[in-house]
Amino acid sequence: MTTATYNQAWGTQQVYTNFLAIFLVSAASIATSSAMHSRRQSELNQVRRISAAAQSVLLRPVPDRLGSVRTASMYLAAEAGAQIGGDLYEAVETRYGVRMIVGDVRGKGLPAVRSAAAVLSAFREAVHYEDDLLEVIDHCAAALRRERAMPLGTSQDDEKDPTESFVTVIVAQVPDDHVVELVNHGHPAPLMLHQGRVQALVPTSTEPPLGLEDLVTGPPAKAASYSFAPGDRLLLYTDGVIEARNQDSEFFSLSEAMEAASACTPPDFLEELHKALLRHTQGRLGDDVAMILVDRLD
Repeated sequence: MTTATYNQAWGTQQVYTNFLAIFLVSAASIATSSAMHSRRQSELNQVRRISAAAQSVLLRPVPDRLGSVRTASMYLAAEAGAQIGGDLYEAVETRYGVRMIVGDVRGKGLPAVRSAAAVLSAFREAVHYEDDLLEVIDHCAAALRRERAMPLGTSQDDEKDPTESFVTVIVAQVPDDHVVELVNHGHPAPLMLHQGRVQALVPTSTEPPLGLEDLVTGPPAKAASYSFAPGDRLLLYTDGVIEARNQDSEFFSLSEAMEAASACTPPDFLEELHKALLRHTQGRLGDDVAMILVDRLD
């Protein structure tokens, strides 16, 4: 513009040609940017659809009723737009009773998803023919070892120390008797709501997370048995719940939240717990969350 004024070139063909060139370059830039945005949005939508499909297979919702218990499950991803991560859960009705697992894989990304898938696949098969919960755990641990032995390629994940990859799990069994049997491998203790009061079912002995068995010597502990009477409620969860912090770095009080929503049905309880977590963290979860809630009916 300044050059045209200085050279008194306004109205000449050269000025109009320059204007046309600038217009065409700008239009092309806008069109290219719009096309790239559309393509990226399409790719993101495709990734989300694939992720949602993977979640429906790996972390399917548990049935509303299994044998003598009423159940509900929930998975919350900390990362915006994510559908699945390293937390896992499952509940299955078997000839031995209702068997459940909740676990947390150390790490993120594809390696964590692969580890979660390996543990869940082994659990879903072994619960139907192994009468001992310890044997079920052994199958899960063996599946994790096999998965860890398979290379992912040339990524940096293959170069990590194997002891940095492990899975904490809690496995529960609700037989016909009014008890619940638990095997805990480095996982947060489940909470039991009995007559309006919450109690943590802390294991009497500590078992290592899956993947770290070689670091601990001695015979494995037996399953611990606790009273689980009609009207009682059991919550299995990952540490993303109890380690959620507010702006003052205060941890979320899961026991208080469980007592406050004691009258809710299992699905409603988990929804209320979800809302309480979001209020506590101002909508910013620091870690993924997986939960199974179980009510004893008879």
